[in-house]
Amino acid sequence: MSEYLVTGNEYLSLPTIRQSDGALEGLSFLHMGAKGMIELRGGEGQPLLAPYAEEDGLDLIGSGLAWERLHSWVPRFTAGSGGFALEGTLLAPIGERGFGYRLLLRGGDKGAQFKLGLRGCWAGTLHSVNESKPIEAEKHAYASGWNHSFVMDMRPGLSLFAFAPAFTEDRAACPVRDWFEKRGDEVRFGLGLEGRLGAGESVQLCVWFGLGFEEVSASTSAKELLRQGWDAELQKTLGWLAARERTVGDAKLDGTLNLNMFFSCFFGGGLTLDTEEFVLVTSRSPRYYVSAAYWDRDSLLWSFPAILLADSGMAAEMLRYVFTRQIRNVGIHSRFIDGTLLEPGFELDELCAPVVALGMYVEKTGDRAILDEACVKSGIDRILKRLGTKRSPEAALYETFLQPTDDMRSYPYICYDNMLVWYMLRKIDELYPGRWPGLAEEAGAVRAAIMEHCVKEKDGKPMFAWSVDLKGGWDVYDEPPGSLLLLPHYGFCGMDDEVWKNTAEVIRREDYPYSFAACPIAEIGCPHAPHPWVLSISNSLLSDRREEARRHLALCSMDNGIACESVDEYTGECRTGEAFATCAGFLAYAIDSAFGGRKRVIE
Repeated sequence: MSEYLVTGNEYLSLPTIRQSDGALEGLSFLHMGAKGMIELRGGEGQPLLAPYAEEDGLDLIGSGLAWERLHSWVPRFTAGSGGFALEGTLLAPIGERGFGYRLLLRGGDKGAQFKLGLRGCWAGTLHSVNESKPIEAEKHAYASGWNHSFVMDMRPGLSLFAFAPAFTEDRAACPVRDWFEKRGDEVRFGLGLEGRLGAGESVQLCVWFGLGFEEVSASTSAKELLRQGWDAELQKTLGWLAARERTVGDAKLDGTLNLNMFFSCFFGGGLTLDTEEFVLVTSRSPRYYVSAAYWDRDSLLWSFPAILLADSGMAAEMLRYVFTRQIRNVGIHSRFIDGTLLEPGFELDELCAPVVALGMYVEKTGDRAILDEACVKSGIDRILKRLGTKRSPEAALYETFLQPTDDMRSYPYICYDNMLVWYMLRKIDELYPGRWPGLAEEAGAVRAAIMEHCVKEKDGKPMFAWSVDLKGGWDVYDEPPGSLLLLPHYGFCGMDDEVWKNTAEVIRREDYPYSFAACPIAEIGCPHAPHPWVLSISNSLLSDRREEARRHLALCSMDNGIACESVDEYTGECRTGEAFATCAGFLAYAIDSAFGGRKRVIE
């Protein structure tokens, strides 16, 4: 199975950079009119874009690539043979509607003939919202004066998008050869240099690719990057990353923290190509099995804390998107990026998520002005009204239809979910004292109801049940996406609380079927994915198993260093849910919280 690296910016994602040869299998971007994501793909055996480099006929790419990530995000490889050294860098500059691929070839002690360039094949175009399906429209490729090269686009009636390279503004003085052709429904293209390289000499090919709504916008997006220059765009981007990097004083943990934090920043949301609106998604990678759609829980309980660490301005944008576009269907299973309903089914944890994130934002930034914004106040009012319809007539407990895994509940009143209700009611009362009377009293009633109805006895000891029905039914269970292990993290009880300690002991011991207690990676799973979850490692980091979780994390390769849904209990390799951007955020936040993270000091 191929291992992939990733990079991207606000506008576009490069989710499948092959580690073996530096090729891009695809490029994706968000599109409001399509309610999701559009992806350009290569063909069978022909990636969307691939580098090549030869020295006297010897393939330098085939000699093997050694990769590094500049500031945990910008991928760069080196390769070499016979004294020649090749360097390749993929850069999606901050704030730009495009990306660049730079190849730098340095000569050895003697001269040689060389070839250096990029080959491409645009074979497929997919529309993704959970599932990926082909867009059936003609591909176009044509010469353009706007970029002194060619443009590719798709026009199912009006233009849907365009994609164009730029490498010069003076064709007469430029040695780069470019070509394109249609082969059936595919567009093949290339850009390259060839000649003789003397001893100690070097040659560089830098190609920018612009994305846009149509020919002019795509071409000039690439031309803007060309005019700004590689060094300026690289330094701007590295400066942005460096200003946000975190450290916990451990190089390995720092690498995991920052890679996953930036992955959550750029793959958990972005700007739509057609309307330039900021939106949130589970993942902008088509490799994640429910990509390009919105969940309150995923974006606000998992991704948001990491984004708040990295960039409070981006965190504020997240909140405004939620309290405008998404608030109409708040608490409903999943939605399209425009806020309309995708999958029905009420989830209590998702209803609470916007307030949890809002409270965290105000506490972290001190920005109380956001509380006065009309969309926020009306959004909280909507949340409280919807919550009121879910209250039991018998006790101060609130029902849910789906569990935090999005799977069907066993009993209607889930302990973890009601803890979030308790937390939310207290937080609203704290943020808006007196605006919604009676919230503090209802929060107290919810806490009392949890302690009365959700505490059960097992093996002679009290513990928190996962869910109850108020008729005697209850279960011993836990789910990493909404774990009882997090009760102390939210302040419901202390980690020295006997009921909680008994609960943690029961779900972690060997006779609990999803504990994996006898395995090297002894973290909790569930039927949704019956292997240890990366979210469980995060939950352990945030509760009483910090050092055990550190050891478990050290055994996990996950998805080439990026959080996935679950890992193999013996090898730590990804088992389900590759490229899980919102989970990546929660992992980064948990590492930072567990080990006293702080901003890295820039020397």
